[in-house]
Amino acid sequence: MLKQQIKEKLDLSITVSDAKLMVLIEEAIFLASSEGKWTSNEIHALVKRMFDSFRGLDILQPLIDDPSVTEIMVNGHEHIFFERRGAIERYAYSLESAEKLEDLIQMIVSKVNRIVNQSTPIVDARLQDGSRVNIVLPPASLSGPTLTIRKFPEKPLLMEDLIQMGSISGEAAEVLQVLVESGYNIFIGGGTGSGKTTFLNALSSWIPANERIITIEDSAELQIQTVPNLVRMETRNANTEGKGEITIRDLIRASLRMRPNRIIVGEVRGAEALDMLAAMNTGHDGSLSTGHSNTSEDMLSRLETMVLSGASLPIEVIRKQIASALDVMIHISRIRDRTRKVTEIHEVIGMKDGEVHLHPLFLFVERGEVTDSKVTGELVYTGNPLQNMHKLRMAGKRLPTWFSHRKEECGTE
Repeated sequence: MLKQQIKEKLDLSITVSDAKLMVLIEEAIFLASSEGKWTSNEIHALVKRMFDSFRGLDILQPLIDDPSVTEIMVNGHEHIFFERRGAIERYAYSLESAEKLEDLIQMIVSKVNRIVNQSTPIVDARLQDGSRVNIVLPPASLSGPTLTIRKFPEKPLLMEDLIQMGSISGEAAEVLQVLVESGYNIFIGGGTGSGKTTFLNALSSWIPANERIITIEDSAELQIQTVPNLVRMETRNANTEGKGEITIRDLIRASLRMRPNRIIVGEVRGAEALDMLAAMNTGHDGSLSTGHSNTSEDMLSRLETMVLSGASLPIEVIRKQIASALDVMIHISRIRDRTRKVTEIHEVIGMKDGEVHLHPLFLFVERGEVTDSKVTGELVYTGNPLQNMHKLRMAGKRLPTWFSHRKEECGTE
């Protein structure tokens, strides 16, 4: 009723500012509150909720505004869940109708020039704050319109933050810093929600500020703030006529003509893996990317499959391309106590017996659990020296003196 009254007062022929809309809402609620006994807190909450229904994401907006919420899952308009500190909870509120949910979805995609409808029911998008959005509409979704929002911190986490959180050891970070600065090609693997993008952001803070960087993503999420010569590129879906699509493959090929020092591909999922490996093999040292996997070895297999989806090449040729392109593989896991940790850091040292050979540098060793089921453990140096020193010497860098002179118990043979 209140919302309808406010709508009737709006002049749809002009753009109403947020300030003007807020005044109209406050006036309507002030008149309504004079008829009953509302507390000031109730009035304030109602004003905010009404404003959110016009300009925000309606009842989802409080979840968006809550920094402790990391993911929002809308399974149809009545079933809303959210993740806070690694635990999933049911939201106490629901949207008024499926039509309202569809309106919210169309508002989100329109702001990033995306299209989602029955003919193209699946789309990736983002919110203005950089949060990742995935949308699936009927008929692909049998639960009604489905909306998943992955939130990111307003201020990107730095490696110091990840060390303090126990996601990586200070010693491993010290080595990775030298490798990033020296131009080693690094690939980050991990499961869904393991923190690959966050870690990629943290690694990118070590890229020298005098280099030219191009980022390529399905939905722009990376928040690189230390490199001024930065070009950000994003894919685009086809329009209603099936034209105008821009894929990651298109963007990687275009980036090669833009004189990048490094190319950062937010995530490879398919045939674009071939183009990414080709870029790494053609002088773009220090490039970074991520992909979904269970282990570093599994990531190698998935890369082979991705390349095969784009080109019918002999498996030996693909493996040689991978071994030549990648220098270091990092794996991040979300372990059972819901924390995210770097569990593997391997050097890629070429082919052995027809397969890509990994040389472990750091491995996570679990020590046990404390009373609150918190897993204890650490990322331990294996004692193996770095074998590929060429890029290190070319960059005039040195590894920490302890790196190749100490061996600790890490549970490996």
